[in-house]
Amino acid sequence: MKAKPARKSLARAWSSSVVDGVERAPSRGMLYATGFQKQDFKKSQIGVASTWSMVTPCNMHIDQLAVSVAQGIGEAGGKAIVFNTITVSDGISMGTEGMKYSLVSREVIADSIETVVGCQGFDGLVAIGGCDKNMPGCIMAMGRLNRPAIFVYGGTILPGTHEGRDVDLVNIFEAVGRNAAGSCSGAEVEAIAEVAVPGAGSCGGMYTANTMASAIEALGMSLPNSSAQAAVSHDKTVDCEAAGRAVLELIRRGIRPRDIMTREAFENAMTLVIALGGSTNAVMHLIAMAHCAGVKLTLDDWTRVGKRVPVLADLKPSGKYVMARLVEIGGTVPLMKMLLDEGLMHGGALTVTGKTLAENLRKAPQYPKGQDVVRGFDNPIKSHSHLVVFRGNLCPGGAVGKISGKEGLRFEGRAIVFGREEDALRGILDGMVKKGHVIIIRQEGPKGGPGMREMLSPTSAIMGKGLGKDVALITDGRFSGGSHGFVIGHVTPEAFDGGPIAVIKNGDPITIDAEKRIVTLGVPALELEARLRRWKQPRPNYTSGVLAKYAATVTSASEGAVTDKGF
Repeated sequence: MKAKPARKSLARAWSSSVVDGVERAPSRGMLYATGFQKQDFKKSQIGVASTWSMVTPCNMHIDQLAVSVAQGIGEAGGKAIVFNTITVSDGISMGTEGMKYSLVSREVIADSIETVVGCQGFDGLVAIGGCDKNMPGCIMAMGRLNRPAIFVYGGTILPGTHEGRDVDLVNIFEAVGRNAAGSCSGAEVEAIAEVAVPGAGSCGGMYTANTMASAIEALGMSLPNSSAQAAVSHDKTVDCEAAGRAVLELIRRGIRPRDIMTREAFENAMTLVIALGGSTNAVMHLIAMAHCAGVKLTLDDWTRVGKRVPVLADLKPSGKYVMARLVEIGGTVPLMKMLLDEGLMHGGALTVTGKTLAENLRKAPQYPKGQDVVRGFDNPIKSHSHLVVFRGNLCPGGAVGKISGKEGLRFEGRAIVFGREEDALRGILDGMVKKGHVIIIRQEGPKGGPGMREMLSPTSAIMGKGLGKDVALITDGRFSGGSHGFVIGHVTPEAFDGGPIAVIKNGDPITIDAEKRIVTLGVPALELEARLRRWKQPRPNYTSGVLAKYAATVTSASEGAVTDKGF
């Protein structure tokens, strides 16, 4: 299928109303002061949304990438205007009260980009993201604005080295758990911490940042292989300059994000996420991104696509390799060609190159012989998706688990209930949690937390203490892409809304069946109904400020945890 024909150019569709005419002289006067020359007012104005910040290594290099994007825009005849958004660090705030702001930052980033681009009348947008929430936040803004736009991934970090093996941030979290188990000294924990994060770039495994970057490339909103480049590399600089030039071509051809972000494109994104063994966060983020693009995407779509797509990449956290090893063998492009040739991707989907996915992949190389980072279809890591959508009387609105197969397909145990992440972590480290327990962490949902914290500290402590196959964890919060083990999150309805998770008691029997995709609370129906009738909603943890506003507007995790639905 050929790409859609060119439409009317959008060269100055928005900026002209801001700077043209005698009455707009004050606007031009302000812009002269920022460095505009007279000829610039006849150019397409392109906003360059930089998520640069020194609060995290994921983003500390993005200011320089923004310079490269602006250079590409200038070379193509446009006028670049760089502006910043916020970012926060999941890795630094993990396990603290501050982590409640993480998912909120996705909405703030989307809102801020929409606000600046809408206010300033930019004709196009290039957004550069590094840490986890940057990426869906940028795409959500693009979907809302529907002006020609391209996303650039800031790139993956190179791995650290400890005792001759690749290490990353998750290795530090798991070392903390091993220290509690007595198998890792405090000195060794610190030695790993000193080398695991060696420089700029996003966390090195197939965690949420690399997952979402890959999804966005498959969605068609990034240039080929943008998701599979080292943060500090010549390839990334070239990617940025090319994106700057490409956005002007989108403007010339009248191609907008909603022309690209179709249902078929979202299915392509889901397919690549599954093949890569990506993060559970992708489920919620892609649903949110689709909402902003006017596409209806549900949990059931993940189940449908997941039944036909295998896991092929042996990447951390469940697998062996870091993202840098995938970059070394050719990145995501050869994998997408494999999936396309197998009939698992929609080749006719339009992309930001102005070509279809199939046209982009026509001359894609194959992976080198002998590599074992990505397997063939005859030897998959798992024959169907590792991202399992669960239902059942514990989660009637849905829940999401990452079931690689290594942790088994069924777990039966007794509940041990915690009302917050910190209490659960202490229970794990102090030995309160034992073999056969199903750890329940509640009041951590989008409204109840608020903010739906990631449970990397508890899941890493479980693995570090050697309990990965002996316990399960269920939460209305969510998980870092670095989490692995028998873990299920995004439980809906959440505890704050009176979901069944709110009334689980210590010792209640719980069965997780990954083959039937059911989580069962082994309490008689009449008893469960009685408990729910007696339940009273707790007081909110925050009554003012950003977290209170978020809790008042956010939807459930199953609906993407968005804050603009129904307005």
